[in-house]
Amino acid sequence: MFKKGFITMISFALILALLAPAAFAEEKKAAQPVDLAPNAKSAVLLDADTGTVIFDKNKDEKLPPASITKIMTMLLIMEALDQGKIKMNEKVRTSEYAASMGGSQIFLEPGEEMTVEEMLKGIAMASGNDASVAMAEKIAGSEQAFVAMMNERAQQLGMKNTHFVNPNGLPVADHYTTAYDIAIMSRELLKHEEITKFTGTYQDYLRKDTEKPFWLVNTNKLVRFYPGADGMKTGYTSEAKFCLSATAKRDGLRMVAVVLGEPNTKTRNAEVSQMLDYAFSQYTNYPIFKTGDSLGSFKVSKGEVSEVPMTAKHPYSLLLKKGEAAQGIRHEVQFDTNLKAPIAIGQTVGKIVIYKDNTAIAEYPLQSPSEVKAASWWKLFKRSMSNMFS
Repeated sequence: MFKKGFITMISFALILALLAPAAFAEEKKAAQPVDLAPNAKSAVLLDADTGTVIFDKNKDEKLPPASITKIMTMLLIMEALDQGKIKMNEKVRTSEYAASMGGSQIFLEPGEEMTVEEMLKGIAMASGNDASVAMAEKIAGSEQAFVAMMNERAQQLGMKNTHFVNPNGLPVADHYTTAYDIAIMSRELLKHEEITKFTGTYQDYLRKDTEKPFWLVNTNKLVRFYPGADGMKTGYTSEAKFCLSATAKRDGLRMVAVVLGEPNTKTRNAEVSQMLDYAFSQYTNYPIFKTGDSLGSFKVSKGEVSEVPMTAKHPYSLLLKKGEAAQGIRHEVQFDTNLKAPIAIGQTVGKIVIYKDNTAIAEYPLQSPSEVKAASWWKLFKRSMSNMFS
């Protein structure tokens, strides 16, 4: 009798052990609705603030992304701007190689110069293959070096099923990604909120002060016709078919919808609209911090500065089903207590923890907004003396 009961207990424990990893893996995935994109080869609907997947279809299938590739190109441009490597009004010279790109382009001439801001317009709105290569060469020195940066950044973001070969998505062997990886890099790009000034504009001009101004019309028609849409990037090749990573924001809730392999633009736009409609009808968010809010400061041992203030670089929130009670939700900002210089830009220094009553239900890492170099021995000595007598 004892033996039989003992075996039953062991079996039950094994079942729990097998189920636990699956439950953990799905903790940021909402209940799956019916197929919202029946004609797409793959699709993902994701909450931009929390990263929660609301709907997916073949999300990890490796497919050619066409010009959606340029989301990573724009991300590296925005990060170079943040790091001070380039400036919006800085001139970018077009090489012969960049000017030779076919497909979608802004018809750059060899030797022609445009500002970074103008190049961004050409990439975001007109899907300029030439502008993408010109910016790649500006930032990394060569297209090949920039592609290496793209792949390195993809790995840092956890894009496990992605490999880039060029910065513009023109057809080439071994250039692939997935709907889920596209959603990841789209979410990261949206942390640079100023990008929607480019991706969300329907029409504009380049070469305004010349005899032949170039009219830009956004390839993503949803920014004109779908309420709240302000990005991000379309794509098409005969191999990839019609692709789109779209984003829209309503009442503080921002969604990312990705479809790959749609049969035509009408179906692509209709199914993305359907995905977004579902999200906005079923979900809301509970705001934790908005962009610019103070998060306190973290202390650094033996650094040139001993304390670094933190502000929210993007919104933080909790995704809730409409009608779900928000009572008992609270949050804490927790900084690591053993941080020691040097600290790199982007290094994780703490986290925001969100609780429902006394149970942690979500965590968001916090990265250092600046570099903290190690202090010289003389500076440390003077600081010790100051502390001793204060």
